[in-house]
Amino acid sequence: MNQLVITNLNVTVENKEILKGLSLTVPAGQVHAIMGPNGSGKSTLAATLMGHPKYEVTSGSVTYKEQDVLVMSPDDRSKLGLFLSFQYPPEVAGVSMGNFLRTALNARRTKPMAVPEFFAMMQDKMKTMGMNEDFITRGVNEGFSGGEKKRAEILQMAILQPSMCILDETDSGLDIDALRIVADGVNALRSPERGMLIITHYQRLLNYIKPDVVQVLIGGIIVKTGGPELAMELEKTGYELVI
Repeated sequence: MNQLVITNLNVTVENKEILKGLSLTVPAGQVHAIMGPNGSGKSTLAATLMGHPKYEVTSGSVTYKEQDVLVMSPDDRSKLGLFLSFQYPPEVAGVSMGNFLRTALNARRTKPMAVPEFFAMMQDKMKTMGMNEDFITRGVNEGFSGGEKKRAEILQMAILQPSMCILDETDSGLDIDALRIVADGVNALRSPERGMLIITHYQRLLNYIKPDVVQVLIGGIIVKTGGPELAMELEKTGYELVI
């Protein structure tokens, strides 16, 4: 089954335990939101799922499509269908967005997509994201505003078509207009075959991307699970509701 299953996951960073037996399941077709205060382990979870070497898994398991994710390289995890949208997307000077995305896409195909076909497809998706055509020739995230960087992340999702999307604080640093554009891009990618794990501090993103499930992460474990109404409660009361 195309579901992400995390069981009793324990993770340390520089000998400090951050995740302490975290378990959750994200089926295909569902959007799960992970909310929690600073230092609760949200970004640690995202980085661990994609295989960042800084994060050491001391126990527990992660499977996707019934395969052991933890034994895979980040590249193999990506080819399996996992995708991470960074909280702080890095800049890659000297590599154009167009070449970067075409190379990433062709790495997942048995036959490379022809250049004219790729750029026609890319331009079509850029229009839906409200992105200017000069994005194609600009260096990856080089000189981009916060909103431009986040739109570039969603553009990658639209082109690569991953089956499990992990969005790490995609709303960070966005004004209202940029937030709506990014949310529209995410909503356009919702499908019965694609799962999404959205990590956020605030309920405001969930005004635009309605989750099926909201989970509260505090102290390295999931302490409460509910529907979209749980995010509204947290907005009113803060995390004291569940502590």
